Amino acid sequence: MDFDFTAADDEFRREFRSWLEANRSDAPPPRDIFMTEGKHAFEEQVRWGRKLAEGGWLAVNWPKEYGGRGATVLQTIVYGEELARLGLAAPMMGLGTTLLGPTLLHWGTDEQKQRYIPKILKAEEIWCQGYSEPGAGSDLASLQTRAVEDGDDFIVNGQKVWTSLAQFADMIFLLVRTDPDAPKHKGISYLLVDMHGPGVTVRPLVEMTGNRGFNEVFFEDVRVPKKNLVGEKNQGWQVAMTTLMFERSGIGGGDGGALGMCRELAELARKLPRNGCTAWDDASVRQKVAELYCEAVAIKYTGYRQLTRRLKGLPPGPEGSMMKLCGTELNHRMQLFAMELLGPYSQLENHAEHAYDKGIWSFRMLASRGGTIAAGSNQIQHNIIGERILGLPKG
Repeated sequence: MDFDFTAADDEFRREFRSWLEANRSDAPPPRDIFMTEGKHAFEEQVRWGRKLAEGGWLAVNWPKEYGGRGATVLQTIVYGEELARLGLAAPMMGLGTTLLGPTLLHWGTDEQKQRYIPKILKAEEIWCQGYSEPGAGSDLASLQTRAVEDGDDFIVNGQKVWTSLAQFADMIFLLVRTDPDAPKHKGISYLLVDMHGPGVTVRPLVEMTGNRGFNEVFFEDVRVPKKNLVGEKNQGWQVAMTTLMFERSGIGGGDGGALGMCRELAELARKLPRNGCTAWDDASVRQKVAELYCEAVAIKYTGYRQLTRRLKGLPPGPEGSMMKLCGTELNHRMQLFAMELLGPYSQLENHAEHAYDKGIWSFRMLASRGGTIAAGSNQIQHNIIGERILGLPKG
């Protein structure tokens, strides 16, 4: 791959940098899906999303005909670099721009695109993802939520769990079983469901961080119009895998993420006292941070290779599993190293008095395990990589 930026890429950078510097005061602190600190914090993310949308800087890699900027692979990278340069991030306000929108562009009908895409691009409709169930997590195809045809509608009954940000969502893209007699990877359909409709109940789950980012969602005789079916009936597994590839390819890499975390680790080490000096004066600490940084750079360039598929007009492939696996495991090891650096201070929780950096490191450490489970557990990613990339036989 040629990593040189073109004149168009440089102009894209100048334009976005200028806009960011003029509007950065409207941006909330970066946070991820596991760091939802209540409705106020979520509304800050939505306001930032709408601000980006007003400037035409939300979903920049979407095609121009659907309201995006048609950004190239390198321009998408520039976008992330410029956010990271100012310590900012894209808004975490649901999964419309990152998952549902790209999936609809690939599988949706013209009517579905006209109905949903504009509202996603204006941050007017918040989406969550209805995949996992109490008995169908990593083995997603075992899902049992049912949808039965009734005239022009489906009637949905069942339960989903670990549904991120469902308490704030307007809509959910939902996997349901429409043919219980078919093999488990068949007979599944992909529906778009109104979260405010009769029969939908959301119950937040308290995480060990103390936050409530995940939820249980119950469906009791929920009516869903058949026009909300994405792809063909009973063929929803293909659509679902497209969504998952977008999800996994977006985890890890870039100049923010792990690279930004390495820089924060270095800053933490520089202010932690140790034997009359600082932790940063210890060569073993510098060596460990350098080791983590090298891994982060490797993930960044792996992400560049993954993005070339989108440049060719293809959905992300199984290589996204490499990004998800390596990125989340690296993050977990970074947080554990931060605990080593902090020593007794690592026991102080988020926002505790006397905690370094307001206790964010202990929060991140507790939250980091969740990343290895979300978007398909890392054990499942090992299977995908072995079978689909390396061609190994199934265990």
